[in-house]
Amino acid sequence: MRLALLFIGLPLLELYILIKIGSHLGPFLTIALIIFSGLLGLLLARFEGLRTLHQIRQNLSQGILPAEEMLDSVLIFAGGVLFVVPGVITDCAALVLLIPFTRTIFKRWLRRRFDRMVAKGNVRLQYHRSTPDDY
Repeated sequence: MRLALLFIGLPLLELYILIKIGSHLGPFLTIALIIFSGLLGLLLARFEGLRTLHQIRQNLSQGILPAEEMLDSVLIFAGGVLFVVPGVITDCAALVLLIPFTRTIFKRWLRRRFDRMVAKGNVRLQYHRSTPDDY
């Protein structure tokens, strides 16, 4: 049900907001705003992605597992995809995922939510340690 609401309700809401913006700015400025926000988002995603890739390489060269940076890279990718989708709501969500400060807040929220799911038993974690005999 939530997924249907997301795929039907969100585009309708985005369309409504864009029509309202278009009625105030006009069609050409509204289209320019959509194109500008998409390009700006892609540039921000590229910058943050390259910065995160540099941190991953630096951690790996020091023998540190870059778990936090890997989560950052997934969130940056999701933010970049959201920026390509035209709309105000998706652009705001993309900014939350692309700006380092708000991305950190979002990661903390995700971690708390995941911990609660594990505590309730909704998620089980299994660890398989591979040995040289496994290969």
